[in-house]
Amino acid sequence: MISLLLFVLHPLIDAYYASLPFHYRCRMLLLLPFTFISYTWKSLPYRVNRPFVVYHIPTRRPGETVRALIYNHPNTGQRAPVKRLSREERLRERQDELIRAEISNRLSFTPQRAPVERLRPLHVDIHGGGFIGGIPEYDAPFCTQVAKTTGAVVVSLTYRFAPRYPYPAAHDDVEDAILWLVDNAEELFGADPEFLTLSGSSVGGTLALGAALNVMKIEGYDWIKGIVTFYSPVDLRLPPQDKRKPPGFPSIDLSWPLFPLFDAYAGLGRVHNNEDPRLHPTLIPSQDWPADTLFVIPTRDILLYEQLELVERLQKDYEISDRDRKATSHTKQIEKLMFEGQWHGWLDCMSD
Repeated sequence: MISLLLFVLHPLIDAYYASLPFHYRCRMLLLLPFTFISYTWKSLPYRVNRPFVVYHIPTRRPGETVRALIYNHPNTGQRAPVKRLSREERLRERQDELIRAEISNRLSFTPQRAPVERLRPLHVDIHGGGFIGGIPEYDAPFCTQVAKTTGAVVVSLTYRFAPRYPYPAAHDDVEDAILWLVDNAEELFGADPEFLTLSGSSVGGTLALGAALNVMKIEGYDWIKGIVTFYSPVDLRLPPQDKRKPPGFPSIDLSWPLFPLFDAYAGLGRVHNNEDPRLHPTLIPSQDWPADTLFVIPTRDILLYEQLELVERLQKDYEISDRDRKATSHTKQIEKLMFEGQWHGWLDCMSD
């Protein structure tokens, strides 16, 4: 409860105590009532009946953690016990299965085996909020549905916010949490890190892609199987007011007073980070794209064109690669799901 209260009050705390320019401070105070209303609206239904367990995941910063909600946690009483195996035991079990399959094929019979309860898949979700706010409860309906329909252990993360903490603070937090989960999710939550998927709404998708880029380069952690992004910015080299507007977009964007805040995370270091693919996923080379990805894209969004251009570029590159190699084993599946007439964040406004 205290940690959630700190999230609600963070615009006020940052405005008064952080060393920020005046134009950021006044906008943080302007943001406070909207933060209070949205946080209350999204978290109030879960004050009594929680489908999750609140957990604090350690980061690379000594003594610092990120708040997370764990769905299908062993302590919720919503799941059956699972058989927990070490990585070495899982490898031996898979080798045994291959041997049994080979013997079965040669002898033309199927051996009878006692059923073994498997570890659950692991899914990590990152909420949106323009890099300046948000709580994991934003995505609670989505995470609840994923946990219910797939049986996966779902971990919904938060991170540090701009302008007090510009790039790469949020990326570091998400990356640290994913690495910690890969090391600990099996023992603590009965989840299999080798079946890891990610999702993120708005900038949560940006963080998922950026963190995945680094995580997949680390030996022993390259287990991310797929990513889903919902209306996520993939090119932060331009500030919001300079992005190309699609047909049907309002002539006046009512969020314009907050544009400097929305741009604070990337904009404060834009000169130095303009070529960084971790911050700008559109710059990730096709051969380094971390995993199969589905882009969920509404058409009345200033992020429309940058997402479509990225999807088109990746699909074209993989099509050429497949044709040249006559194989698809090393390419990624890139798909888009378009929603005509919808706007940025429309799924967050739908009823549970």
